[in-house]
Amino acid sequence: MSNRLASATSPYLQQHAGNPVDWFEWGDEAFAEARRRDVPLLISIGYAACHWCHVMAHESFEDPGTAAYLNDHFVAVKVDREERPDVDAVYMEATQAMTGSGGWPMTVFATPDGAPFSCGTYFPPRPLHGMPSFGQVLSAMHDAWTTRRGDVDVSAAAIREALAGHGPGDVLPGAGTSDPSASSRALGVLAGTFDAARGGFGGAPKFPPSMLLEWLLRHGVDRTRPGAPLATAMAAGTLDAMARGGMYDQLGGGFARYSVDAGWVVPHFEKMLYDNALLLRVYAHWWRATGSPLAHRVVEETAGWLLRELRTDEGGFASALDADSPGPDGTSREGAFSVWTPRELVEALGPDDGAWAAGVWGVTEAGTFEQGASVLQLRADPPPEDAGRYAAVRTRLFEARASRPRPARDDKVVAAWNGLAVAALADAGDLFGRSDWVAAAAAAADLLLDVHVRRDGPVLRLARTSRDGVVGSAPGVLEDYADLAEGVLALYRATGDPRWLEHAGELLEEVLGRFGDGAGGCYDTAVDETDPVLGRIRRPRDPADGPTPSGQAAAAGALLTFAALSGSHRHREAAERALTEPLALAARYPRAAGWALAVAEAVLDGPREVAVVGPAGDAGTDALRRVAVLATAPGAVLATGPVAASGRAARVGLLQGRPMVDGRPTAYVCRGFVCDRPTTDPDELAALLAP
Repeated sequence: MSNRLASATSPYLQQHAGNPVDWFEWGDEAFAEARRRDVPLLISIGYAACHWCHVMAHESFEDPGTAAYLNDHFVAVKVDREERPDVDAVYMEATQAMTGSGGWPMTVFATPDGAPFSCGTYFPPRPLHGMPSFGQVLSAMHDAWTTRRGDVDVSAAAIREALAGHGPGDVLPGAGTSDPSASSRALGVLAGTFDAARGGFGGAPKFPPSMLLEWLLRHGVDRTRPGAPLATAMAAGTLDAMARGGMYDQLGGGFARYSVDAGWVVPHFEKMLYDNALLLRVYAHWWRATGSPLAHRVVEETAGWLLRELRTDEGGFASALDADSPGPDGTSREGAFSVWTPRELVEALGPDDGAWAAGVWGVTEAGTFEQGASVLQLRADPPPEDAGRYAAVRTRLFEARASRPRPARDDKVVAAWNGLAVAALADAGDLFGRSDWVAAAAAAADLLLDVHVRRDGPVLRLARTSRDGVVGSAPGVLEDYADLAEGVLALYRATGDPRWLEHAGELLEEVLGRFGDGAGGCYDTAVDETDPVLGRIRRPRDPADGPTPSGQAAAAGALLTFAALSGSHRHREAAERALTEPLALAARYPRAAGWALAVAEAVLDGPREVAVVGPAGDAGTDALRRVAVLATAPGAVLATGPVAASGRAARVGLLQGRPMVDGRPTAYVCRGFVCDRPTTDPDELAALLAP
């Protein structure tokens, strides 16, 4: 029998619709019920592709005895962290403050008004390795609530006070955005954690440092700059290692969430849209900077995977593929879809090709994963004479794998992550001459603008999620507005269609008007859409990157690009103010501020503004534009426009008042509010855009 979650739009919540737990969704109904019964809330937070969320659900939430106790003594609330990042952020901060760590599933006990008084993550069904069982935790929380209510109230008040005490500017003052020493200091700190032997930073587990890699590529553009060779080497070493290891799907393209080991061998097999969007873009930029054949292959394959595996019928992109899938015995287990034994290779390919494939992809009898299976790795490319055999064997193995039960897909469309995918596909499509990728980016952007956006008088409101073309109820947060703005700005660059620039301007007006903290930074929720329960604890704001750019850093990047295209000093000033806090964080914790550092490189470079004026489709226009697209200047901004009857470029931002010279397509380059002389020569333009 289904519970209340059967009508939820979130796939994660629907996974729990058959639980015997009497789940509520986050909202007024749950809090009213807790007050009516005078019982605490059990708030369980996770997401659809979370392996340990599935484990705890099977062990505890599907158990009738556990569910009965939970239903009798608590009001149970299930939250999809991807749908409600604001709820997740507040309770994650509380969990980290109380336990010193965090993760998912997150388990929070709160008073009927939502104030947390005890927090944890996964709890096993029986005591294990010093951890109490979930049943013991439930019993202890019930006992505390009924016999030591005063202690509970004191704990909740202390946590609320501690969280509320954090406010804007709670980091040490840092260098300004125009100070090049800020990135140099961050580079020095980061270098101390670089794994020169295996790529990446720190030890196991290793997550893809997407935003850091974008910064390192930008920092390394000018080879004469102090630290540039080191930045380039760290980026290249990490990009190469990730693409050759088991975290990258060597058959189908796309990256898993992270590597459980320090050598990128065994992944946590879930595949997230945001990781692949960010990595697609940075590998495209690596190819632009170096011409790396490996980068080219990864871009082609990852873009293909996005379009093949995550694109929805409505033209958006689904959130994730699960880590688990049924194995040969029918039991669902992590990685079952992706791993191979030598015997399975022989069964799929025959003895000769099977043994050859095992050598190419590092499949051994001992295995690198569970039960003697191996995750495919490609530590070295096959020799040129084997290129044809490699392509044929890879295709056959991909087709054999397609007959296996597939991991489940989380079909919800998240605005922010789709914005990242739009930016990546638009950028990569422009660089690689793939108009189909650009068209896919435009279709996803149109879905977001048509389905997720509604007009409320003068206010534009963006919804966080949709599914099957039906919009969800959760309001968009800062990263949704900022990442969608970033995406449509990339579409403007790729297409020259001014409607994308207009959409970016509207989204950024909402950022400026409804998310500011009064100190130059931003809250993560709009002033008129902050959840009232969370607002009593702490209005969410976090300048640090997570697996995606922080909303504040993302807003800074989009504001800076829009300012360069439109000439708006207001947007430029807002961008620089928004960078101050995360750049202060970068001085000590650069891994938490990669996107802000990348945006700061664009500020230091101007950013370089390129206007190409000429008839659409003209060979001269295309030649100039191609040079600009391939330029590696950090955060270079490009506008391409036709010529009006007056001989002047259309009045769109950077193009305004730019005539053609001698009737020929012409390029203008400006940097730091100073412009070079216009040129009609692609070679001269390349020189103007050189580091």
